[in-house]
Amino acid sequence: MNPKIEHIQSGLNHVRSQVVNHPSYQAIQSIEDIRSFMEHHIYAVWDFMSLLKALQNQLTCTQVPWFPVGSAEVRYLINEIVCGEESDLASEEDVRNGDGIRKSHFELYLEAMEQTGASRAGIEALFREIQQGKTVEQAIETVNIPEAAKRFLRFTFGVIATNKPHIIAAVFTFGREDLIPNMFHNIVSDLNVKFPTQLATFKFYLDRHIEVDGDHHSHLALQMVSELCGNDPVKWEEAERYSIQSLEMRKQLWDGVLETINKHQTA
Repeated sequence: MNPKIEHIQSGLNHVRSQVVNHPSYQAIQSIEDIRSFMEHHIYAVWDFMSLLKALQNQLTCTQVPWFPVGSAEVRYLINEIVCGEESDLASEEDVRNGDGIRKSHFELYLEAMEQTGASRAGIEALFREIQQGKTVEQAIETVNIPEAAKRFLRFTFGVIATNKPHIIAAVFTFGREDLIPNMFHNIVSDLNVKFPTQLATFKFYLDRHIEVDGDHHSHLALQMVSELCGNDPVKWEEAERYSIQSLEMRKQLWDGVLETINKHQTA
């Protein structure tokens, strides 16, 4: 592994530990708690896709007429991740068969929310505002979604607005991949035994997330950061600084989850 990647990972250890060991996971005791988690986490699922497409727009040619853009190696890395995230197999049976219905991970998450009974009103309202002509920033301020989610999204779209692929790639890689730990996965698995008709799709999403994002895609993303930063010390410094900020914002999002869970548990 690139020693500069190892340096960034070492510098992220403290804040990453705060995210991976966040008390919101252990606070989850019921389906209602899972709903609270999902009603916050959906914005991280969406902004993950937005970061991904920002990278594809900058690092490959997405216009007509087509011209080769940048490094073919980087084009391969980003297109490989896009294919998996935007059009993955949508069920355990499809994965076993190697063929079947395909969905983006975002669409799969929405399906899991519907099955769980989590509200999709916030994310759907956000989409309507944007589709009706508001900027993302304007829509974030307009809609009724958790404040922690608003702060999280402001940071993400600020990152995209830098138009610096190495920064966007670093936030995508270090601030998104592999941040739902086994502890949370085990909690959902245990609840799924009690509520299989409500949590089956969410459990599949988590299983797929761990299998694909935490393994194959994370290696591709690390390689992409190395390619984009190259031997430029300024780019490496920016990559590390923004990665730390992205994890701090994820911690704040989880703080919002915990606050919501605590409120309805004590109501």
